Amino acid sequence: MERFLLLLDGPWATLIVRELLQGPRRFSELRDALEGISAHTLTHRLRRFEAHGIVTRTVYAEIPPRVVYELTPLGESLRDILYAMAAWGQSVTNQQLMAATD
Repeated sequence: MERFLLLLDGPWATLIVRELLQGPRRFSELRDALEGISAHTLTHRLRRFEAHGIVTRTVYAEIPPRVVYELTPLGESLRDILYAMAAWGQSVTNQQLMAATD
């Protein structure tokens, strides 16, 4: 659990992985899909994921350069975990959430 939280800490981490589970994405596509994320935060998260082997970054020698981010097999292995988290979140009612925070 600690290792999972170390790699996927912060509010944007799981959302970035969620977007990449749909397939390879360019930086601008990720930024557009994640309303409110700053370019700095997205860059920082993607670099961290790349360093930990969750994401690959491919630069295509074009003008302007095209950069594509894609989950590695390790990153893809998060699919079932994130889907389980989404299912749990959908099963919890607002009333249950309110009661839990009282």
